[in-house]
Formats: sequence, structure tokens, C-alpha cells
Amino acid sequence: MSMTDPIGDMLTRIRNAQQRGKNKVLSPTSRLRERVLAVLQQEGFIRGFATTELEGKPPELEIELKYYDGEPVIRDIRRVSKPGRRVYASVDSIPTVFNGLGVSILSTSKGVMSDSDARTNNVGGEVICTVF
Repeated sequence: MSMTDPIGDMLTRIRNAQQRGKNKVLSPTSRLRERVLAVLQQEGFIRGFATTELEGKPPELEIELKYYDGEPVIRDIRRVSKPGRRVYASVDSIPTVFNGLGVSILSTSKGVMSDSDARTNNVGGEVICTVF
């Protein structure tokens, strides 16, 4: 079965797992997903992630979620650019999330990075998602 929006699926799995209070969640692996998770880890929204391989099954990403005082660190995570409607932003129009408290994750010509890194590197790109 093919999936039309793998990034949206991963974000939904994270959102659902946090609503249930889970510590870990599994998601199919891909390079783009790993890079998005690396940005989430770098910005402090998740504890970490690792690739797990089970016999006879394709590899999966095991994502460790982060909580503070029993509440999830990720309050809101939304997909911005979707398969039916891609959203691109120049370096001047990169969206800020909650006046800079949140993070926009972009896919740029220099790789997947947060909005602050994209402004530092003076590049724009596709806005993948926003996290607060």
C-alpha cells in the first residue's frame, strides 16, 4: 500500500502517541523523515530517534518523545506543505511560529533545517511543518 503523504503520517503518529502518553512511537524510515527528526531533536522537541530492523520487516524509526512535568513538549505540530499544495518561502518570508517560540522546518537546497538556520544561511525553501 502506497502512502501519499509520509511526512504527514509521521507527524500524525507523533501527535497520536503524545495524546496517549506513549514514550516511543514507530514510523517507517526514509531519509527525509530522519532529517526532519534530526531538526526536532536539535531544537529539543524529541529525546531522540533510532533505526530498528526486525527480521522479515522493513526498517522503522523508533522515536523517543519528550515530556516535561507530565505534559508533552510538542504542543502543536502541523503539516504546512502538502502533496496537493506545496508551500515555498523565500528567506524574507519564512514564517515565524508563535513569535519565535516555535520552529518552522524547511527543506532547502542546503538540506532540511529550522527556520533560524535557514535565515542564517540565507536560503529559502519548502516549508515542511511548524512545531510549537
